[in-house]
Amino acid sequence: MIKKYFFQLIFFNLFISKEVFAAESGGMPQLNPEFWISQIFWLTLTFGILYVVLSKLILPKISSNLELRKSQIQENIEAAEKQRKDSKSKLKEYEEIIIKSKSEAKVIFKETREKTIKDINSKREVLEKQIDEEINKAEKEINELKKAAPEKINQIAIETSSEILKNLMGAEINNSSISAIVKDLSKKNRDKFYGN
Repeated sequence: MIKKYFFQLIFFNLFISKEVFAAESGGMPQLNPEFWISQIFWLTLTFGILYVVLSKLILPKISSNLELRKSQIQENIEAAEKQRKDSKSKLKEYEEIIIKSKSEAKVIFKETREKTIKDINSKREVLEKQIDEEINKAEKEINELKKAAPEKINQIAIETSSEILKNLMGAEINNSSISAIVKDLSKKNRDKFYGN
């Protein structure tokens, strides 16, 4: 393998040297050894000026731009990291606020529920008390009406009987005798219904 490359290199050198001699004989002055010193001078001068221009003018600007970009990128990375940490802490704060708000809402709901139940119970007790009072009042009125009813009925019976007898007989009848009869009948009926 090495031999193969070696022979190719020799063949290439022979080919180049033939080309150089052919170009020199054909009038190519850059391959003429007489002009090599001046060519080396101008080559050195050109590359020296190019080196000075690049090293003193162009490369410092490029390196300063690169440094500026690098510092800006670093600042942006640091700012992004800071914002990430801030957002993480804010997110944690918001989660804590949400948890706290949920627990407070539960407490408020529980307190409101208990208060509402107490209010309903107290209003129900007041309403039951009022209903009991109304029932007692109605029972009292009914008892009073029961007590007063026989007398009123007797009075109506006396007046009605008196009127009927007056119309039948055509003369006034003594109310005391009618009253005695009505009282006697009502007493018998009362004893019959209510017992002694």
